[in-house]
Amino acid sequence: MLSANETFGSRPSVQRQVCPRSQCSFLQFLTIVIALTFFTATGLLAQQAKPNEYQVKATYLYNFGRFVKWPDAAGPAKGDSFPVCVIGQDPFGAILDSTLGGEALDGKPVVLRRISKPHDAGECRILFISSTEEKRLKEILTALDESGVLTVSDMPGFTRRGGMIQFLLEGDRVRFEINLASAESAKLVLSSELLKVAASVKRSGRSGD
Repeated sequence: MLSANETFGSRPSVQRQVCPRSQCSFLQFLTIVIALTFFTATGLLAQQAKPNEYQVKATYLYNFGRFVKWPDAAGPAKGDSFPVCVIGQDPFGAILDSTLGGEALDGKPVVLRRISKPHDAGECRILFISSTEEKRLKEILTALDESGVLTVSDMPGFTRRGGMIQFLLEGDRVRFEINLASAESAKLVLSSELLKVAASVKRSGRSGD
C-alpha cells in the first residue's frame, strides 16, 4: 500500500518538504509517491512503518483541498476557516486529527468537524461520508444540492449515486474515481492535474439509488 510515512508523510508537512506546495503539481506529487513506494518495496526504507489505508486516505483528503476551487458564493468559502467534516461513524479516528492538525488550505486554517445531521454538512468544504451512511446517502446529497461541498466516500457505488470522489482499493493501492458532473453541478472546479491521476472520471450525473 502507498506509504503515508514515507510518501505523503504522517502529516502533509512531510510531503511539502519533498515538494513545496507552491511548486508541486498533483502529478509531480503522485510521481514522488510512486518513486518512494518503489524504494520502500525494495527495502531501502523498510525500517519505516507502513501506513494503513486510512492514513493514506486522510492525506488524500488534504490534497483534494489543494486541487479544487470553490465558488466565491459558496457558503463554506465565506468563512474564516476551512472545515473538513466527517458524517457518520468515523473510520479515521485520531489519524485525521493528526494529519490535518495545524494545516491550512486556501489560506485558511483547517478545522475538523464530526457531524451527525445532513443539514449541518452545508457548512463544510470537504465532507467525508462514512459507509455507515449508505441508507441516508440520498438524504445527505439532497441536503447538499449545489451548496459547494466536495463529497468524498469509500462506500461502493458512491459516484454512481451522485457523490463526487470515491476511494477505491486496487490491490494494496488506494486510488480514487471522480464524478465530474456532480462536482460541476455544485460549481466546483477540479484541477486538470487531479483529473489526470484519477482511476476514472465519470461525466454523467446521478443515476439513482
